[in-house]
Amino acid sequence: MPNLYYNDYLQLDKILDSQQPESEKHGVHAHDEMLFIIIHQTYELWFKQIRYELDAVIKIMKQGKIDDSSGEIGLVVRRLDRVNEIWKLCIAQIDVLETMTSQDFLEFRNFLTPASGFQSVQFKLIEAQLGLEGEKRHKKEYYKRQGEDEGGFCPFHFEQINAAEKVDNVKTLLQTWLERMPFLLKNHWTERQNPSSFWHNYRELFLNSLNEKEDKTARLAEFNEVFETKGGGNFSASAMRSALFIQLYRDYPIFQLPHQFLMKLVDIDENISIWRYRHLMMVSRMIGMRVGTGGFNKSGKNEEGYLEGSLKHHKMFSELTDLATYFIERRNLPPIPVRLQKELGFKYH
Repeated sequence: MPNLYYNDYLQLDKILDSQQPESEKHGVHAHDEMLFIIIHQTYELWFKQIRYELDAVIKIMKQGKIDDSSGEIGLVVRRLDRVNEIWKLCIAQIDVLETMTSQDFLEFRNFLTPASGFQSVQFKLIEAQLGLEGEKRHKKEYYKRQGEDEGGFCPFHFEQINAAEKVDNVKTLLQTWLERMPFLLKNHWTERQNPSSFWHNYRELFLNSLNEKEDKTARLAEFNEVFETKGGGNFSASAMRSALFIQLYRDYPIFQLPHQFLMKLVDIDENISIWRYRHLMMVSRMIGMRVGTGGFNKSGKNEEGYLEGSLKHHKMFSELTDLATYFIERRNLPPIPVRLQKELGFKYH
């Protein structure tokens, strides 16, 4: 077998020959189109890596039993940490793209119609992998437009996105994992300290922690709904109880990895939101109120635009950030029974 050569291993001939500016095909030299292409190709490469990491997380989470002592949750945390670092790079790339001015962009912008970033299939697949439901997407009718000439997806990509929204994702698997948590099962508690008495006690402590400006009656109703009956968002009441319990007692060694797991998901939501916001601001400075190349309007006086709406509505893990509503001061936390600590050890099933 011949020696491996750097250029061949990375297939650099393919990569470095894949920048074909549209402006040159029209006899126009638009210097900044090369930057525009490379930035977006780089995004797609990072999206591929993110999908690869999320596939690994989903594979672990799909197991019927997750043994933390084997390092499985630690591995999930590391995979999600990598995803977050990649998102930070994606955000930072906007700084480079903004070295292109609005007039620089106009030199080649019209040659790109009707292609647009909306057609990034990989980004839509990432959203599906994380748990964004098709029916809850902002302006969901946009996603049903088929045909590249209309700024939509080709039939193959359209079906690919639909299929991705019908299989297990991080969010659905997270709920299942939380519901399996043994922290609040009766057999781990004493008769005097049982899950029901814990939640009754915690509910009173929570209500007493509210200041005079908060409506205690409304908060009590919310608390009971989220943790006793309906649950929060897409999560069941039992999943919400486990998530809150992990957050409240995150300083205990046995809860640290589960806490990090939840926080990495919150970080992903935040980083994607920052990326969406930066993209929105960049588009505003580049094209003002003009229609995008994909045919999407900017927001007007009486309409929320696609970019603004996706920033506001496309949160995957708002249930986890909403938990902060129900925190109390650490010094007032009810103690965990010693029996519970001993029986759980470092294993979560």
